[in-house]
Amino acid sequence: MNENHELSTIKIISGDITLFDGDAIVNAANSSLLGGGGVDGAIHRAAGPDLVRECMTLGGCRTGQAKITKGYNLKARHVIHTVGPIFYEYTPDQARELLKDCYKNSLELARQNGCRRVAFPLISAGVYGYPKEKALRVAVETIEQNGSGIEVTIVLFDRQAYAIAKEKFADITE
Repeated sequence: MNENHELSTIKIISGDITLFDGDAIVNAANSSLLGGGGVDGAIHRAAGPDLVRECMTLGGCRTGQAKITKGYNLKARHVIHTVGPIFYEYTPDQARELLKDCYKNSLELARQNGCRRVAFPLISAGVYGYPKEKALRVAVETIEQNGSGIEVTIVLFDRQAYAIAKEKFADITE
């Protein structure tokens, strides 16, 4: 249990994270923070050019770490950028620890910036190759352990990931 004993709430939905109306969305970024494919590219396109301009001032980001920016043209006030592990570049245990760090550090940044409603994508489970079921398990367990006081929505764009979530986490999947 976390130190202040306030539970987090987690739900998993199918949808487009760029439409999330809350305090922050988490971007599964690359280490440059300057945009890319998948959810990263979608967030940068939706936020507009000011996001990349602010990201240029941040000096990149290491795997497992997180940095925060304004949300610009998004409904969310902030974007928390975190760099997930490329699965095959690490041992399974190393990849798991780095992925846990992504969620922990993003939640801590959210807390430090007064964010109470936060949306996450499924970090590293796209082109970075993290197995979807394992990535979901890491996400849910880490958010449960570290998300005190934050209402977390995991937004899955990938239909296969959502089908896995419905099967393995039916109690929190909408």
